[in-house]
Amino acid sequence: MYLKFAWRYFKAKKSTNAINIISWVSVFAIIVGTASLIIILSAFNGFESLIKTLYSSFYTDIRVVPNKGKLITLTEADLSKLRQFPGVRAVSMIAEEKALVRNGDYQAIVQIKGVDDQYSKVAGVPTKVVRGRFDLGSIDKPGAVMGVGIENAIGVMTDRTLFQISVYMPRKGTTDLNDPLGSLSQGEMLPTGSFAIQSDFDNKYVITNIGFVKNNLLYGKDEYSAAEIALVDAGSSSAIRDDLQKMLGSAVRVEDRFEQNRALYATIRLEKWAIYAIFTLILLVAAFNMIGALSMLVLEKKKDIQVLQALGAGDGLIRKIFLSEGLLLAGIGAVGGMLVAFLLYYLQVTYKLVPIKGESFLIDYYPVKLVPADLILVVSTVLIIGILASWVPAMRAAKQPFELRN
Repeated sequence: MYLKFAWRYFKAKKSTNAINIISWVSVFAIIVGTASLIIILSAFNGFESLIKTLYSSFYTDIRVVPNKGKLITLTEADLSKLRQFPGVRAVSMIAEEKALVRNGDYQAIVQIKGVDDQYSKVAGVPTKVVRGRFDLGSIDKPGAVMGVGIENAIGVMTDRTLFQISVYMPRKGTTDLNDPLGSLSQGEMLPTGSFAIQSDFDNKYVITNIGFVKNNLLYGKDEYSAAEIALVDAGSSSAIRDDLQKMLGSAVRVEDRFEQNRALYATIRLEKWAIYAIFTLILLVAAFNMIGALSMLVLEKKKDIQVLQALGAGDGLIRKIFLSEGLLLAGIGAVGGMLVAFLLYYLQVTYKLVPIKGESFLIDYYPVKLVPADLILVVSTVLIIGILASWVPAMRAAKQPFELRN
């Protein structure tokens, strides 16, 4: 019954036109706030999805790293168990270290990453090559696939150069402060390709074959920097990570994709919640219009309230009527905001309505992605704000004194 009263109060013409105006202003403000929050969250989701896709090209489902120091020791028997572990699709062994690469007068400090022939099965770097080819060569004739930032820094064109570049790496256990150059090994690599993923990788990594790196670093046969693993089902990474940790012991640390990028994912989540909090405050400000409209409605319906009291209506029913009125205003605003957001989302996806200026980014328009959980969160937030905004006017209406007149 109270819902029927709320609907009639909403659509009925008020004696004071200002009440109608304020009511529709509050509804419009909620529509704008709801649509804005959904669109901002969808744009944020789009960029988050894009960033995760870019990072997933380099980082693998599971990575095994040393708990202390720089090296892990895995024998052939250990590697066999790892490759045959349930849920594991492929395993690539890694030897990685900082190095200096030089091309004539140009040089750069890089992270040189030696990988085996299984690397293309665990990471997406080979698919991101933009010049040349993904050719890592052999131990004696190593090839270098580098990020485009490093390619520019040392002045090479990987798809056409015929000259090798020099690489200097620290030998394991040979640090000598009196002769620092004697602690470095020198090798030559032929640039064969360049990849473009994201600046964090493009300006940092040079990839070559693992044998060349291990020889120069003086690693033993069973010594590695890490093991990178691809899973049959990436969604089961948490369970497999725990099982692998038990099998490999405390000497190593088994990390899933989130743990490899803990700072990135934490920042993404923090930014998303910050955006949600800011736009919730905007909705709270919009709710003040609703408080004003409902307060004026209570004053206008003072006689109606007394009639209802005379007919036996209790405070609870009257309170529910005006709470329902607030929920109705909030609900109309939420539905209207969702419709506006869906329309803008469709236009952006279909017609790329809002472009990204410049030619340096990977895409030329703002990516958007609607997530059902975000829609539920936004609608719930709007309805809760509607209840809070209508609570004081509803309580005031319920406490109206009952007066009998002759």
